[in-house]
Amino acid sequence: MEQIVSSGIIDSYFEKLKSNLSVDVAIVGGGPSGIVAAYFLAKAGKKVALFDRKLAPGGGMWGGAMMFNDIVVQEEAMPIIKELGVSYKEGANGTYIMDSVHTTSALIYQATKAGATIFNCYSVEDVVFHNDAVAGVVVNWAPVIREGMHVDPLTIMAKAVLEGTGHDCEIARVVARKNDIQLNTPTGGVIGERSLNVELGEQTTVENTKEIYPGLFVSGMAANGVSGSFRMGPIFGGMLMSGKKAAELICEKLGN
Repeated sequence: MEQIVSSGIIDSYFEKLKSNLSVDVAIVGGGPSGIVAAYFLAKAGKKVALFDRKLAPGGGMWGGAMMFNDIVVQEEAMPIIKELGVSYKEGANGTYIMDSVHTTSALIYQATKAGATIFNCYSVEDVVFHNDAVAGVVVNWAPVIREGMHVDPLTIMAKAVLEGTGHDCEIARVVARKNDIQLNTPTGGVIGERSLNVELGEQTTVENTKEIYPGLFVSGMAANGVSGSFRMGPIFGGMLMSGKKAAELICEKLGN
């Protein structure tokens, strides 16, 4: 029985990995914007693989605010919440309150049910750069990167890459630094996020969701960080709408 268990896991996992060595979209970071993008891309029939370094994808949504595991979503994002089947209750001034654990679980469930594949415990350390465009991602085990071990990575080829790494904008920084290129931002580089402003942060998260270099899109806090806008705290409507917009932009580029 022990061998049957191990063999089943190994055979299934490597079949999954091999089938995702070439995808339509590779998503870096499993926060709310990345997971929502994965859901809508998979729903549109795209082959999607999402890579997250944590054991449990979901980004900062799990912890709510200061480990009070409730989050806020505003009216504009509620169609996404309702489509994903998330339970909620009304708050004040057009806001809604949701249990963060329930909500994060629902997002992950719906994205994978729609057909997206999520790889946890992966770090994306670089991109594939072909013909002056981003053409895939370079992946390694997250513990390998954390421990600084000299272990070569593998590559995942993709027609589009979506960065949803959050505040640090890791992929955009790597692309700009290594390839001496100008990004589609006011300065041509990664500007970095500003301090907290809920209303402007929510608004600009969606506005800054875009293709910042051929083949490379940004969503969520990475979108605001790249373009120098505000963080917004434990309100997540902008993140959800950013993920949906990213999926729509990528579908438009790849063709519906």
